[in-house]
Amino acid sequence: MGAIAGSIRSAVALMAMAASLAAAAQAYPSKPVRIIVPFPPGGTTDQVARIVQARFSEYLGQQILIENKGGAGGSIGASEAAKSAPDGYTLLMVFDTHAVNHHLYKQAPDIFKALEHISLMTTSPSMLVAGTAFVPSSLKDVIAAAKAAPDAVTYGSVGAGSSNHLGALLLQQAGGVKMVHVPYKGGGPLVQALLGNQVNISFVSSPLILPHVRGGKVKGLAVGGRQRLAQLPDLPAIAETYPGLELLSWFGLLGPVGLPRDVFARIHREIVRTLNAPEVRQRLTEGGFEVVGGSPEEFLKFVQGESEKLGKVIRDNGIKVD
Repeated sequence: MGAIAGSIRSAVALMAMAASLAAAAQAYPSKPVRIIVPFPPGGTTDQVARIVQARFSEYLGQQILIENKGGAGGSIGASEAAKSAPDGYTLLMVFDTHAVNHHLYKQAPDIFKALEHISLMTTSPSMLVAGTAFVPSSLKDVIAAAKAAPDAVTYGSVGAGSSNHLGALLLQQAGGVKMVHVPYKGGGPLVQALLGNQVNISFVSSPLILPHVRGGKVKGLAVGGRQRLAQLPDLPAIAETYPGLELLSWFGLLGPVGLPRDVFARIHREIVRTLNAPEVRQRLTEGGFEVVGGSPEEFLKFVQGESEKLGKVIRDNGIKVD
């Protein structure tokens, strides 16, 4: 009888534990959710996070806390997110550096083993811009200046392997020129350097730089998308000069590996719902973003493709972190 009683008690205990875990999962989220933005405030990733913050918070039913953790092209913040408890209370919003950092930084997590890809949120074409003190005022002029004085033209980026950096390398290859790389610690500092004429040119995400182009604080030279921007129809696409050369920025939401499936599904459902909320979609679209809100499987496949493609560019150019 004692053995039977013990078995019953064990079964009851297991049932109670299962019920407790189920209740905990159903209660998600029961406290504020932190989103790590792995760049300083003021950059495009931070901008996207703050556009979705209020509505995402409403749909999840908890406060969303945005925490900026810059450094190493986004690797420091990504590493912290990867090491966080997989309970849905720490998420990560990434920029396109996410697909290349593991090729460059020792501290970068293994993005395919340590992180779960929830949704590709938005994309936007990069824009080639110049400081107002820089004499060339077109893509053709920039290439001519770089040919006339090799290593005299400087270009800014948010770090080795970033879209700004790789975009400039691809432009150098297409134009047969060489320019000088000047890295900064985020999109905000990069824009300030352009505004202060501390660097000649850069590829910058359109939503981040568009207000400054419209205000005449920097010069727009070309757009990295396949087509011209509706907001700046007179600005040519780079593909008009170099067919096939397309430079896009993208932003996505991730979490640490091991998220409970129901929690993962809830986060995915609410971020897609947030992106499709009329006022959020309007703000993103007006800012130059294209809303995606795709499935986890689509996002993972997209990142795998970007990692493979850009990893080759990094290897071919011998890019290393200083």
